[in-house]
Amino acid sequence: MLFQEMSAISNFNSCSTRPETAAVNFFFDGKFNSGLLNWRRRATTRISIPFQSSSLRLGTGWSNSKDGSIRMALVDERIAPGRNVAERSGILAYDLVQGALVKWSFAMDKSMPDPPTAMLLHGILGSRKNWGTFTRRLAQEFPMWQFLLVDLRCHGDSASIKKRGPHTVASTALDVLKLVAQLRITPRILIGHSFGGKVVLSMVEQAAKPLARPVRAWVLDATPGKVRTGGDGEDHPEELISFLRKLPKEVSSKQEVVNALLQEGFSKDVAQWVVTNLQPNDLPGSSSGFSWVFDLEGISEMYQSYEETNLWKFVESLPRGVHVNFLKAERSLHRWALEDLQRIHAAEDLAAEEGGGVEMHVLEDAGHWVHADNPDGLFRILSSSFQALRT
Repeated sequence: MLFQEMSAISNFNSCSTRPETAAVNFFFDGKFNSGLLNWRRRATTRISIPFQSSSLRLGTGWSNSKDGSIRMALVDERIAPGRNVAERSGILAYDLVQGALVKWSFAMDKSMPDPPTAMLLHGILGSRKNWGTFTRRLAQEFPMWQFLLVDLRCHGDSASIKKRGPHTVASTALDVLKLVAQLRITPRILIGHSFGGKVVLSMVEQAAKPLARPVRAWVLDATPGKVRTGGDGEDHPEELISFLRKLPKEVSSKQEVVNALLQEGFSKDVAQWVVTNLQPNDLPGSSSGFSWVFDLEGISEMYQSYEETNLWKFVESLPRGVHVNFLKAERSLHRWALEDLQRIHAAEDLAAEEGGGVEMHVLEDAGHWVHADNPDGLFRILSSSFQALRT
């Protein structure tokens, strides 16, 4: 559990003139053309990347940032060296990882359909980097797919964008809807961990209607309603956020923060994970040391919304074409009450009658950090969606 705004596209005539409606409509409307291999070849830029590059390719509009990661510019833009994509876009920071057989970029002819796309969202106090290794593995196994990794508002590189409050699950979901609308991407699979899981549900809820194509949502170790934390001696996200807010915005070293967290009673794993959100102060005139990449005030609001948001009603009345998969981590016992399991199983029957789908999965030998604790098991379970939607 430990885990920005766009105008409506002017030539997108099928949408309402309201930006929110445009984003939501674009997300699910439009027909999917499965003839990926028949697309016209367009000029592309290939970038050498240090990890398993033989299975991945990057379309036009990519550039390397100074931190070594690869980011993609928004429509008809290229990122200046060292510039943050979030600063350029004003929406959200993201990476787009493409399988080796993807022959598409959003800079191509707008009549070209986007390839099958999956989106992965992190949890509270996380970032898109949490999904990097796992996503590259998916891209190798499913080379005709592309994968959108997003830094949610107040997190990672998106924290530099000052988003209007309230900072809620719903507003976070709308951010992502606006991003995919501007990128002209229509995700077929939505994967969210913890807080990101509720964001995925909220995205589909905001676009709820009979869908033109199936959409599969994965909610990893989170329920639609009550958030149950604690019980394992170390997972107390509200306490962690509260403690981090007391620390200076700039610190001399990461070890200084690790020591403070250990002294406060947080685990070594949590402490070492949290300091991955510290970045060196390398701007002219800044002091040496490190500063946080996230907005803790906004994150505090987001976590409160996470606890208060209840999406059971939506799950129990899914629109046709939506398939929601819940994944429970075997060792994440305190998050799951018998009531949750019973309601999910009841929703399975209801969804089947209405043309939607709900499924429950259990990931063995894993705690809340499913993609770190048992990546092989998680890969096997998630692969079912890609195989079911294989072009």
